[in-house]
Amino acid sequence: MKTIRLFLTFLIILSMFQLPVSAAIWHKGGAIGNEIQKEEYPDSKDVEPKIDRVEVGDSLTITGGVETTLDVTMEDCLKFALGNNPRIQAALQDVFASDARIRQAWSSYFPQFGWQTGYTRIRQLQLSDVFRENLVFNYFVLGQISASQMLYDFGVTQNQVTIRKLDNQGYKITLTGIVNDVICEVKKAYFNLQYAIEAKKVAEDMVKKYEAFYDQAKGFYQAGTKPKVDVTIAEVNLSNAKLTLIQAENAVDIAMAKLNNTMGLPYSNKYNVAENLRYEPCDVTLSGAVRMAQESRPEFLLAEVKVEQANQNVKLIKKSYFPQLSVEGQYQVGGRTPVSNYGYNFGGYLNFPTINGMLIKNEIKEAKALYSREQANAMNTKNNIYYEVQEAYYSLTEKKNKIPVAFLGLKQAKENYELSYGRYKVGVGNPIELKEAQVQYQDSMLTYYQTMFEYNSAKAVLEKSIGKNIANGEVELDNGKKIKNKNKKSKKNS
Repeated sequence: MKTIRLFLTFLIILSMFQLPVSAAIWHKGGAIGNEIQKEEYPDSKDVEPKIDRVEVGDSLTITGGVETTLDVTMEDCLKFALGNNPRIQAALQDVFASDARIRQAWSSYFPQFGWQTGYTRIRQLQLSDVFRENLVFNYFVLGQISASQMLYDFGVTQNQVTIRKLDNQGYKITLTGIVNDVICEVKKAYFNLQYAIEAKKVAEDMVKKYEAFYDQAKGFYQAGTKPKVDVTIAEVNLSNAKLTLIQAENAVDIAMAKLNNTMGLPYSNKYNVAENLRYEPCDVTLSGAVRMAQESRPEFLLAEVKVEQANQNVKLIKKSYFPQLSVEGQYQVGGRTPVSNYGYNFGGYLNFPTINGMLIKNEIKEAKALYSREQANAMNTKNNIYYEVQEAYYSLTEKKNKIPVAFLGLKQAKENYELSYGRYKVGVGNPIELKEAQVQYQDSMLTYYQTMFEYNSAKAVLEKSIGKNIANGEVELDNGKKIKNKNKKSKKNS
């Protein structure tokens, strides 16, 4: 009886603390609370949130079709942009339109022809009043052919043609500038996509590491060497890592959409980036960059064209006083009946324009003021270009110097993570220490790739600033030749 009372008392105490009977029984060498329930702690791959991604266009897949994914490089993206970007297409049409305006200006030297036919009924008031009767005349013009030819206008047409040619040259330079802008935007978007892909790889790697952390914590908990809180911390960390992975995958999609829009292909299918984010050396000096900008930067050349165009406009306004030498001729058939008579006239003329001295004088003053304004704008443009080259050069130098520091930080963070994980794996470390090491390792990897992205973007901006492409530390010209850095040559010779 005493034994039964003790047993019942023990059951009552267990029910008061709401503990399952099975948890109080030792079995298989285990201890209280060390049995893992599948529903409470699932495997690491089953920890929510799950990543269920549905690719766009899956519902449009034709049964039995073969899907292929293209491998796209930077060169491919630039070719796509040059052929499809609407800004380039619009600038190209401006060039064609300005070329047609040159021919319009030359048309003054071409003959002009005219044809006229008609019927006129005339009742002259003065004659009717004199003869005291209504005098009505019918006048037919079966055909009147007229022709005129301008022989010389003392350089007016020539000035107009010169202005149109300068305008055409300005549109061509503007097209070059737009191409440079588009190339820079495509490169930056391409590098951004590369960075997003690297960030996605980092997120995937972190998910694997947190899965290993979770499985290790769960194993320690099963063995009774670690408390339940380690498993909970690992589960939360794994869920956050999977959330970060979802965000990284979405960032890749957004970066690809941005690149497609920059190329002018917003509805293109998904593709693979064939190149990784990498470091390409650039040893161009500041003086060399400034010299190349003066020779090649479109805005620099366009400023000089606008100055000359304003100068030609001043010369054109000054010729408003000049006459025009021309010949004209007419041949007519008509009279009181359509074919009753004919007539003709021809001659040479020196036509002087109607002169308003006040108007022309102030037009010349206006043209001179605009010419001075373009000179000042050209100087301001050159100063801004010099500043842009300096800013781009110093920014590139800064990003270049940050790369080895970021790489060293990545190496140290990786070593710290491996030590922390090794300590935790043998049961010496704690989850908080391991979590901090994992976060530092993740941040250092993202910082390294961010530094690489910033370096490549800064290099693209410098290329835009000088108006030339930099390949392998050299400046590439249009004719295929390359200008090497003098410092680089001296190093090789030494």
